[in-house]
Amino acid sequence: MKRTLLIVLIAILASACYAADGKPVTYKSGADTVNAILYTPQGKGPFPALVVIHEWWGLNDWVKEQASRLAGKVATTPEEAHEIMRGVPEDRAGRDLLAATSYLSAQSNVDPKRIGSIGWCMGGGYSLNLAVNDPKLKVAVINYGHLASDDATLKKINAAILGIFGGQDKGIPVADVKKFESQLKALGKTVEIHVFPDAGHAFQNPNNKQGYRADDAAAAWKITTDFLAQYLKK
Repeated sequence: MKRTLLIVLIAILASACYAADGKPVTYKSGADTVNAILYTPQGKGPFPALVVIHEWWGLNDWVKEQASRLAGKVATTPEEAHEIMRGVPEDRAGRDLLAATSYLSAQSNVDPKRIGSIGWCMGGGYSLNLAVNDPKLKVAVINYGHLASDDATLKKINAAILGIFGGQDKGIPVADVKKFESQLKALGKTVEIHVFPDAGHAFQNPNNKQGYRADDAAAAWKITTDFLAQYLKK
């Protein structure tokens, strides 16, 4: 069986200002085969890698652009993108994500000790899930994704966590975000939370005609790339 899942791997340390081109690849997840897009810029590595997970509506051009920007703006990189299909059960999607980090770890140009994740909306929640389920994950970026609230789950996280949220997001109240931050800090986890007070859900995506906020999106991008550069460095 074949399905698609959004994943991107990127290197962080170089400073090239170009975007990488993508090519189709596949990897195994249990008995299934996952279709993917692999971005491979110049250089031999080993590079850090990043799993990038799209929003609910799938692997669209905006998500591909983010993968390309991460490859070019942050570093010369290997990158890989897949799509989690809407309606895929969460446990199966989680398996695919774990299979993705295993796939990346096995690549000769990837440093297996420097693999992280990033996602938006649905993908932000999956980025957190991956941090819970993969103890080797180095960093996870959550852009207005669902949160966990029980200590037993949060204790499993070893990754440095970056959370970016909108203060006007009706689905993710600021009180929940603050509780999430406080719990992680109480557990001794590394966490950095940014709430943009006038932004709502999906404010980083210009396809969100009513809610896109260009200045906040630009600020969130800089916060993200700085965070990745800090925590995925050697």
